[in-house]
Amino acid sequence: MNLITLRTFLAVVQTGNLNKAADLMNVTQSTITARLDALDTELGQALLVRSRKGAQLTKAGFAFQRHAELMVRTWEQGRKAVGLPSGFSGMVSLATHIELWAGLGERWVDQAQALHNDVAFEAWPGDHAEISRWLNSGLVDAAITLLPVTSDDITSCELNRDRLVQVSSEPRTAVEWDGNYIFVDLGADFRRQHSLAWPIDKTARTAFGSSGWALDYLLRKGGSAYLPWRMSERHVDDGRLHVVPDVPEFSRAVYCNWRRASAQEHPWLAHIHQRI
Repeated sequence: MNLITLRTFLAVVQTGNLNKAADLMNVTQSTITARLDALDTELGQALLVRSRKGAQLTKAGFAFQRHAELMVRTWEQGRKAVGLPSGFSGMVSLATHIELWAGLGERWVDQAQALHNDVAFEAWPGDHAEISRWLNSGLVDAAITLLPVTSDDITSCELNRDRLVQVSSEPRTAVEWDGNYIFVDLGADFRRQHSLAWPIDKTARTAFGSSGWALDYLLRKGGSAYLPWRMSERHVDDGRLHVVPDVPEFSRAVYCNWRRASAQEHPWLAHIHQRI
């Protein structure tokens, strides 16, 4: 059950007609029908008798109406309490793994804002454990993560492969060991791939657990490191960094996750990842 479904039910009650309710909500009649069917299924009761002449409340619908009005009114009071600007129909919260905002989380928000200018957005950084808790509790509606969030209430799909490329502050060819090499811990799968490709018994003098910190350090101090291409590409284009040729490239999976309940209210949540 979600706010849009409740408002659809109340619009039909107000107008007494599915066509008029569709015009009022600026959607198709088939959308109105689908929302009402979903509400009937969730409650296990038919709330309206629908016919060509219009729509009439059933006994169950009459009992439910005041509760629907109360829930919508409570939402409106809550919206005002948290300061949702006037003119916005709702709020969508996105969580991204700390490593995945640059080039991924920011593109998700850009696309969503461009397509849905009636929705307000907020974004939060976190690690996988935090994001899983937030999704399952409903604190956020969607998330971009390095591992899928597994739950009956969550849908997950692979968003893309995060390309990991060795870049250097100076143009150079492949070498067995670079004394200025910076190790960036890009996850367990990367560590496994890295150790297989570079079995040399050497330890990097500098290591980071954040690719953003490593990139900043590399640009200031020089050296070489494996970094996500989405973060280093622009610096390669402007000549500040250089791709090291003839060395292995790696990749890691990135996942998009969303709450099914949130996707009922905002159906585009199930498709926005296709635009990133």
